[in-house]
Amino acid sequence: MARAATTSDVFNAIAEVRRRDILMLLRGGERPATAVAEELGLTQPGVSKHLRVLREVGLVRDRRDGKQRLYSLDAHGLRSVHEWAGGFEQFWNESFDRLDDYVQELKEEARTREGSNNPNKKAGQVDE
Repeated sequence: MARAATTSDVFNAIAEVRRRDILMLLRGGERPATAVAEELGLTQPGVSKHLRVLREVGLVRDRRDGKQRLYSLDAHGLRSVHEWAGGFEQFWNESFDRLDDYVQELKEEARTREGSNNPNKKAGQVDE
């Protein structure tokens, strides 16, 4: 099955680590491509290509400011990613609840063993 073009699919666009880095950087506010390139240690032409892809899928906006173009995050474009990932929230909450139950059982078993290994301790006595 052929992959969707990165310029038409948010999921493919953010699959590229440099694009995710750019999005993280733009959370802090708008920047020109040259500043993005400098801060991430990338080439300006490479950053421009990534910004074009991000703009085309609706994750980045741009505006003219004199001779330069400023880029900013358009978080509305991440809605589909948020909705998709949110579907796993119940799974993770239940998994963490089971893990917490297991840890509590281990702690209780350890307390029980400590109590049975200490002949001077009275039943129900708690260590301080």
